[in-house]
Amino acid sequence: MKKIIIVILAFLFSATGNAQELRARVSVISNRVGSTVNKNVFQTLQTALNDFINNRKWSNDNFKTNEKIDCGFLFNLESTNVQDVYRASLTIQSARPVFNSSYLSPIINYKDNDLTFKYIEFQQLDFSDTRVSGNDPLTANLTAVVAYWIDIILGMDYDSFSPSGGNLYFQKAQNIVNNAPDGSNISGWKPFDGTRNRYWLAENLLNSGYTLFHDAIYNYYRKGLDKMYENEATGRSGILNALNSLNTLNNDNANTMEVPFFFQAKSDELIKIFSKASPSEKAKALDMLQKLDVPSANKYQDQLK
Repeated sequence: MKKIIIVILAFLFSATGNAQELRARVSVISNRVGSTVNKNVFQTLQTALNDFINNRKWSNDNFKTNEKIDCGFLFNLESTNVQDVYRASLTIQSARPVFNSSYLSPIINYKDNDLTFKYIEFQQLDFSDTRVSGNDPLTANLTAVVAYWIDIILGMDYDSFSPSGGNLYFQKAQNIVNNAPDGSNISGWKPFDGTRNRYWLAENLLNSGYTLFHDAIYNYYRKGLDKMYENEATGRSGILNALNSLNTLNNDNANTMEVPFFFQAKSDELIKIFSKASPSEKAKALDMLQKLDVPSANKYQDQLK
């Protein structure tokens, strides 16, 4: 009987481990925090964030070990004039495997500069979709921001496998925006906090006028990159169609956040893809890429001309 119980428990723990969605690398950098703060706090924080992100269930789906989403969270902290309160930038990255290859295609590579939070060593990191603001706004802001970006990671990943497959997670992200912690030192959740922040990304991703973006994500991956193994020309054609969709969206809505959000992860990959294209395809891609990804325009010109 004891052996049976042990086997059942082992199975349950194994199932729980496989069910979780993320394979996240978490780093906390504290070089800019003053020397008066005990740096052990930040190692404790890194461990707590790693457990919070990697050991919590974020969806109703079960992920096998090889299906987990590769992602990264890099927190770069600095001091404030309030004890136990920190400002930080958070760099979020995620990637998706390409069919029949070992290549991981970057989906997200974004730096969120709007993070201020309170953390006391060994405090528990809590989050609830029904109580986003928690008991203390500055304490809750850390987990609210992390949960928001996890929902965006999940949404973008699901979008890449099925048409508009990520809507549930974009809705969850918007729920966090709508119920976000509020305070004088908290930013990134409001439309007036800037034109490139968490509010505007969630708004764009759920805006019914911007559905071409979701079509583009699906076409880029399922009808583009995932076809490259079978036929490179077919795959490039799917990616070119995705760029056409993004170009149409950008022409009709020049100030969206989601188009530059997409391209922050993509220039190197796109150059490799179209460097082998026919002259006509290469010219079409170059024309669109210089308009869609302005910060990398010279890079495209130099390598795809």
